[in-house]
Amino acid sequence: MIAAEGSRRDITLMSTADWDHPFWTNKQHVACSLAELGHRVLYVESLGLRPPRLEAQDLRRVFNRLLRCLRPPRRVRERLWVWSPLLIPGAKRPWQQQLNRWILQAMVAFWQRWLGLRADLLWTYNPLTLQVFHPGGYRQLVYHCVDDLAAQPCMPVALIQRWEERLCRASTVVFVTSRELERSRGPFNANTVYFSNVADLAHFLPARGGQLPLPADLQLLPGPRLGFVGAVSAYKLDLALLRQLALQRPDLSLVLIGRVGEGDPGTDLQGLEQLPNVHLLGPRPYSQLPHYLAGCDLALLPCPINPYTRSMFPMKFFEYLAAGLPVVATNLPALQEFGSWEGVSLCSDAKAFLQAVDHWLARRRQGSWQPPELPEAWSYRGRTMAMLEHLQHRQDRWTAPVN
Repeated sequence: MIAAEGSRRDITLMSTADWDHPFWTNKQHVACSLAELGHRVLYVESLGLRPPRLEAQDLRRVFNRLLRCLRPPRRVRERLWVWSPLLIPGAKRPWQQQLNRWILQAMVAFWQRWLGLRADLLWTYNPLTLQVFHPGGYRQLVYHCVDDLAAQPCMPVALIQRWEERLCRASTVVFVTSRELERSRGPFNANTVYFSNVADLAHFLPARGGQLPLPADLQLLPGPRLGFVGAVSAYKLDLALLRQLALQRPDLSLVLIGRVGEGDPGTDLQGLEQLPNVHLLGPRPYSQLPHYLAGCDLALLPCPINPYTRSMFPMKFFEYLAAGLPVVATNLPALQEFGSWEGVSLCSDAKAFLQAVDHWLARRRQGSWQPPELPEAWSYRGRTMAMLEHLQHRQDRWTAPVN
């Protein structure tokens, strides 16, 4: 349902992810949903939470940002534009922070005028937003907290925690994607509201029908195939558990799709790379992910339990279910309310994890597995509509923060 003319908003969305990142997250999906619902969106790519490292991935990203920063916002969808700011990443000195603030404030205002956008709503994912931007010109401020970024490796913990608390207190509403984030951010803002992560149902549902062509590299791998999609990084992925699974079930193919070491450059995959039934395919385009999942027999979420994952609601959970795959996962706090669902096994140790894998593979062989139907509420469009409806009741409750 498209928003009525009088209720359409112009939204500046400040992301922590570049638009063209191979794995889309809340930021890109919410931006698309807002635009599909009739709102106009200026998507501001990642402002940088840490200084760049002298490694190929970071240097390539800096180079690409230099090429894009002086270009006008590019239109990527109807009512949706993407702009790349160039700031000093991880700025520590006061003059650097002041320069960043001046550049971002001036350029956002300039591009808003250039596109004819109003300052209705600032929707941010960046906990350092108030360090580099003053939202006083906006009618509303939303902080969409989807991760505990301070718990990621290599992050400036004290800086993020200080500015994130200020952002929570200043926001009209704080939307969070897990109960743990609700518990930890709630004391800073009484209007902290839980909406779990969801999935792009229309994108992944076609994987159920058995009609999608399988990628050539996947067809070369023997079945049964156990799939994982996401960052292949030690802080998100229990590498020891994966190794144990591969060793004890040598007849299975473990298919890992994702960039190695993203967010955790110390990730060491030597224990997995030497195993013949572990296949590291690297990142694949988002458009191809349903094709890869269509060729898997079940999906894995083997996550370690640590300060980051205790607050994490893996987006892959509903994507896997939408694709028609049973999910075998670590017993993450955010998933426990879904532990009784058909097709979901939450496991507290390696023995239970292996037993769950065997159980669902047996169900698949017997043909007794029927994937559950997922209602519209578990789609990005449905969740975005619910968040906007909640926000609609808060229009007159916000005053700009004083820096």
